[in-house]
Amino acid sequence: QVQLVESGGGLVQAGGSLRLSCSASGLTFSRYDMGWFRQAPGNEREVVGIISWSTFSWSGRSTIYANSVKGRFTISRDNAKNTVYLQMNSLKPEDTAVYYCAADGTGRSYLSPRWGDYWGQGTQVTVSS
Repeated sequence: QVQLVESGGGLVQAGGSLRLSCSASGLTFSRYDMGWFRQAPGNEREVVGIISWSTFSWSGRSTIYANSVKGRFTISRDNAKNTVYLQMNSLKPEDTAVYYCAADGTGRSYLSPRWGDYWGQGTQVTVSS
């Protein structure tokens, strides 16, 4: 049984930082692309960042970020710990959302609406102004 468990969410003031973690079990973690998504109330779910299982996947890149978080957020993974991280710096009120971790083993494009074979339960991030 595959499980993805997020942690690290909470309440932070604008300009602050948070580090989210997602611990995975029940899958060969090192062979899965891992992603962070978020959904704010009334909004559709959106991709935050994705890290490939391979050093080079998408035109030579191993990570992809939404334009809104580039330069502020960093996604990383530790295959030895079956964990993916999202370091969030310079947080803004508009970053407030439930953040979800997901895993995809098909190699499909991150643009696919079907991206993500497995999903975590989400963790709330609230940024106050």
